[in-house]
Amino acid sequence: MKKMLSVLLVLCLAFTLAACSSSTDSSDTATTDGGLDAVVKAGVLRVGVKEDVPNFGLRNTQTGEIEGFEIDIVKLLAGKILGDENAYELTPVTAKTRGPLLDNGEVDLVVATFTITDERRLTYNFSTAYYEDAVGLLVKKDAGYKGLADMNGKVIGVAQSATSKEAVQKVADGLGIKVSFSEYATYPEIKAALDSGRVDAFCVDGSILGGYLDDTTVILPDRYAPQQYGVASKLNNIALSKAVDGYISGGIADGTIEGLINKWGLKY
Repeated sequence: MKKMLSVLLVLCLAFTLAACSSSTDSSDTATTDGGLDAVVKAGVLRVGVKEDVPNFGLRNTQTGEIEGFEIDIVKLLAGKILGDENAYELTPVTAKTRGPLLDNGEVDLVVATFTITDERRLTYNFSTAYYEDAVGLLVKKDAGYKGLADMNGKVIGVAQSATSKEAVQKVADGLGIKVSFSEYATYPEIKAALDSGRVDAFCVDGSILGGYLDDTTVILPDRYAPQQYGVASKLNNIALSKAVDGYISGGIADGTIEGLINKWGLKY
């Protein structure tokens, strides 16, 4: 009997230690694995940004630097988290690559016109929205389109993995028209397809379209599916997510972010 009790005590102790170890590992992962502590220790904030979106994140061909509203957001966060607004490292992303680069830990955050959706919240943490837009259509002036209702049978260019396709398809279904989509990796590729006539419209958020507007094109007046942009982080990086959300919320409250929006002329 004593021998049996001893065995049971040993087993209980083993289970207790295992549970404690598991709890500790989970806590560490949630707070330090690529999270706030890791960023502070590294002394640099690694961020995925766009490099082909005028006024949001666009590479300056003369300096080679990426510039725009979202780069200023990165500077704001680096300054708050690390005390140095230049303590950041940028990695160019597309709508298709920004999630995977965050997943594999190559970047700490993504600030790249990343629309907040309920589905995406299951995979990533998002900050309070720092910008709100809506999907629009850029078309050739001489096409004569007044709205999506005029585009039955037409081809619409969209970015891979973006929310634009779903938004426009829903509206087209409601109008009882048929449209098809051609997907591209980058926005310049969609604009080139529009210029060459391979697609009949360039579809993305209105502010992004504004950066591609020229003498031959026009942005149609209708807007579909409001899009809120947030700073994304890995779901288990709780401390980093909370810090970022606090700084974004603070920037909204004190007018800093509105000032940056005005600086880059983003109202479309």
